[in-house]
Amino acid sequence: MDKQQIGRLAFRVEGEKWVCYYAKPDTMDGAIWMASIAMYIVRDEGRKGAFMTLMRETLGDFLEEKIGHVTSWETKPAPESERHDP
Repeated sequence: MDKQQIGRLAFRVEGEKWVCYYAKPDTMDGAIWMASIAMYIVRDEGRKGAFMTLMRETLGDFLEEKIGHVTSWETKPAPESERHDP
């Protein structure tokens, strides 16, 4: 079976917070806010990784419940059009 991307997690700096959204594969239009955390907390790489893992697991659980399975996660940088300096 071919892999189909049904969405993505998008992490972005917004002021003093790091915010996680569930977004369509190719746009932030209609993105769903999932959680945010203070930037000072995720400056530590361990905590940053823990937050990312929590968001992946949370979304994975939700998708498994809704569509019956979860495929793999692929980590890649945000599209150039979505990048901005904090």
